Amino acid sequence: MNVRNEENLKELFEKFVGGEQAERAVEDVRKGEQILREHPASEPDGELIARIKAEIAASLQRKKENAFRRIVYKTLVVAAVFILLVTIGVELFEKGRSEPERVITSSIIPEAVWESERLADDDADLATLIAEIEQIESELLAVQLGENGGNGHEAVTELEMELIEINSDFWKG
Repeated sequence: MNVRNEENLKELFEKFVGGEQAERAVEDVRKGEQILREHPASEPDGELIARIKAEIAASLQRKKENAFRRIVYKTLVVAAVFILLVTIGVELFEKGRSEPERVITSSIIPEAVWESERLADDDADLATLIAEIEQIESELLAVQLGENGGNGHEAVTELEMELIEINSDFWKG
């Protein structure tokens, strides 16, 4: 320890204890440093260092694999939702291109269908749309429960928005 450090240390100790006790404390610190210089710590075993490095490498590899899986799962969810939306859009677009037919209001939905307990059983298009909505609901539940391996907060929000959009499209006709 150089002279300046000793003076600074002495001034620091004097703030807490008296002058003579501060001098003894500085001397104790000086002796402690001398003991540490005379008896340095032994180096760790090379085998121990190699084991620690191997454990760190294995841990980093697992973290990389988990991060990759999360990215893949999120990408698959987004791709599935995109494919679903494109499929629904194409089906709706194709239905919209058909020649306009003259609709007789009394024959749009037969009276027997209105009296039915489940309209989806009597109308194939309605059953398809309900099945698609239920599929999105199950995907949403899987994301909320974390079964897709990721955080899922953004995916849940996206699925909810798509479900709301499909549901509103359903009621628009």
